[in-house]
Amino acid sequence: MTPEPTAVIHDIGYRHYDGVRLGRGRATLALGVQSLRGVFGLGRTVRAKIMPLLLAAIMLMPTVVSIGVMALAKQFIMPYPGYAVFMQAVIAIFLAAQSPYLVAPDLRFRVLPLYLSRPLTVTDYVLAKLTALAIALFGLLAVPLTIQFVGELLVDLPGPPHTADYLGALGGAVLYAVLLSSVGIALASFTPRRGLGVASVIAFYMFTAAVSGLFYAVLTVSGRDSVAPWALLLNPFFLVDSVQSALFGTEPSTGEGYPPGIASCLILLAVIALAVTGVLLRYRKAAS
Repeated sequence: MTPEPTAVIHDIGYRHYDGVRLGRGRATLALGVQSLRGVFGLGRTVRAKIMPLLLAAIMLMPTVVSIGVMALAKQFIMPYPGYAVFMQAVIAIFLAAQSPYLVAPDLRFRVLPLYLSRPLTVTDYVLAKLTALAIALFGLLAVPLTIQFVGELLVDLPGPPHTADYLGALGGAVLYAVLLSSVGIALASFTPRRGLGVASVIAFYMFTAAVSGLFYAVLTVSGRDSVAPWALLLNPFFLVDSVQSALFGTEPSTGEGYPPGIASCLILLAVIALAVTGVLLRYRKAAS
């Protein structure tokens, strides 16, 4: 008696894909959008949403207070160009928390070759990650500034609105986003451990802020007033504030002024280029 077969193999053959192939551009866009969603915890666990949303709420607090003061006292208290410098600690924490998320897991679990098996290149991958973080940082700054500007228009303070300062601050927000995302990704990409990535970004911010303030104080006390402003540029927030002041005519947040604008612009471009080059070299090594 022949036993009945327990399994059947269906020969359906190899079927070609006849749909539209969207190519590198769409793949890069998809990676960027997914990375941007992940920065704010969208599509992730509830725990992953707490930190970015909490920091975004903290960024809005000075705006709420400013609008309240404008409504009650009819007085403008929060200059737009100095908002990022005033909230630099919160921005640095956001950068430290989210930069490692974008790069560390792919390095730790060695999935980068899987990305590159598609039309994506190393440059596309890095561009998607940098753009996602830059958009997130820009939104973190631009939303409070815009809400405050709308509040100023609705309150109708005496005198003209501070439109030029608002637009200059938005231009500065673009500079902050590009510089900080480049530096944050560069620092976080050199370790596959998220904890070490967070520590490296925080350490960089604290070191540059401390050294900048220390050198400025020492040079000022010693009477080297012409050299002291250069020490401020060691802090990335003051560096961008200096370029913002030179390009858009806004008032310096320090009230003391900065070195000539062209020098600050060149330093900013050099730091961005160095950071992006470091990221590209790091990922080309990781992909090999």
